Amino acid sequence: MGNRRKPRLAVWKFASCDGCQLSLLDCEDELLAVAGEVEIANFPEASRAIIGRSYDISLVEGSITTPHDAERIHKVRRASGILITIGACATSGGIQALRNFKDVKEFTSIVYASPQYIETLNKSTPITDHISVDFQLNGCPINKYQLVEVLSAYLNGRKPNIPSYSTCIECKLKGNVCVMVAHGTPCLGPVTHAGCGSICPAYNRGCYGCFGPKETPNTAALSWQWKKLGINDENLVRAFRGFNANADAFRKESEAHEK
Repeated sequence: MGNRRKPRLAVWKFASCDGCQLSLLDCEDELLAVAGEVEIANFPEASRAIIGRSYDISLVEGSITTPHDAERIHKVRRASGILITIGACATSGGIQALRNFKDVKEFTSIVYASPQYIETLNKSTPITDHISVDFQLNGCPINKYQLVEVLSAYLNGRKPNIPSYSTCIECKLKGNVCVMVAHGTPCLGPVTHAGCGSICPAYNRGCYGCFGPKETPNTAALSWQWKKLGINDENLVRAFRGFNANADAFRKESEAHEK
């Protein structure tokens, strides 16, 4: 028993800002506890060392935006036992999925002096559009305590205990005054997955939807409420096209108000 091999953990990066990987490094004491239970075998953000070619648990950050990455993600899937996507980029396509609503060639021609050398896909897509995934952890960036919970759950053979309710519940738990009711401030909290600790409403700002749509969000009802506050269709489209623009519920609601 004393010679039992620790589960190997790998962390993979695709199109992203690295913020979710930094959330893992920011775990500090919690990361030491995780490191004691696993062998961090492939994590370029933390170390150049690569141990082995197969991994018990893989964390995948980032969306698929290039033909090369569309092929590489299948290699990651084959090398992984359990595969967990972390963050808005990996779970919904990220902020870069704003390209999905336009012609990406227009962007490359403006940004790059020689766009003919840019090899990119027309859309930024989540990992689940390409391979099977064992668990998706929302957030931009993810909540580090939720990440530790997910890792602990899979290491101990149980289901992760991640809340499925909205940011509004977090506001209630913190004793925040509802910014929409009290101040008429537009807020995506009623349709957004909990996880941030209701940071923005705590400072009298509306939720920006960083954690993506919660389970069964009633986005149409929220849009109706926003219109009562005087928000027009253009700003409704802009609100739902943030960090999780390509998430199914947010994408459909934004398209419903597009002229």
